[in-house]
Amino acid sequence: MPHPVVLLENLTKTYALGELRIPVLKGISLSIIEGEFVAIMGASGSGKSTLMNVLGCLDSPSGGRYLLAGSDVTHLDQRTLARVRNRSIGFVFQQFNLLPRHSAVENVELPLLYAGVPAKERRLRARRALERVGLANRMDHRPHQLSGGQQQRVAIARALVGEPQLVFADEPTGNLDSQTGAAVMEIFLALEREGLTIVLVTHEADVAARAARTITLRDGYVASDRRRRGRLGSLRDADATDGVPAGRGAP
Repeated sequence: MPHPVVLLENLTKTYALGELRIPVLKGISLSIIEGEFVAIMGASGSGKSTLMNVLGCLDSPSGGRYLLAGSDVTHLDQRTLARVRNRSIGFVFQQFNLLPRHSAVENVELPLLYAGVPAKERRLRARRALERVGLANRMDHRPHQLSGGQQQRVAIARALVGEPQLVFADEPTGNLDSQTGAAVMEIFLALEREGLTIVLVTHEADVAARAARTITLRDGYVASDRRRRGRLGSLRDADATDGVPAGRGAP
């Protein structure tokens, strides 16, 4: 039986602007189980970027509880959160964020360098990660020698090299044409078939449709949570999760 990799219980996030308090996440409860490919959607201001930052341990919630692979990370300090990110989470961004003077394999090695992995093992694991995304013949190329799609593949390999429990992809096709974006999505689908847990943030409905499950946020709440027929179970179309009616706005 797959276990929850992400478990949120009444999660909230409020930002302070002087004396003003701005609630962004307003009590979100959900779970993402091992091996799920989940897309998070929502209009600007819905809270999806804030949720991504909290799930990725880039920010801490204001209230509620967040369990990552069974460990409570709700109140960890920034140094401990950085260790959690390095060991348990891989990130893929819209901007590829590659170091221009470093080769593909050197870029992929970076998380292992920060983790203190010996040089020989770093290089071996980085090469394997690049092979996994179909770039065995581009390992020594620098970013300017690679197409946009190839650069995103390098970024995916970098996210995979630490063997994370969870991969976050923030608008990973946003800088790519439709054909190249579709090819990148095929990589994510292949990783899902291997059992990797993936959370993808996107504003594109056709991209979200490739995931097994789509969570839509509205005004800081989960407006809908739909799981399509797939490896993890039968068709489910559930609205108004977390006890919040679909379409409900801020109180």
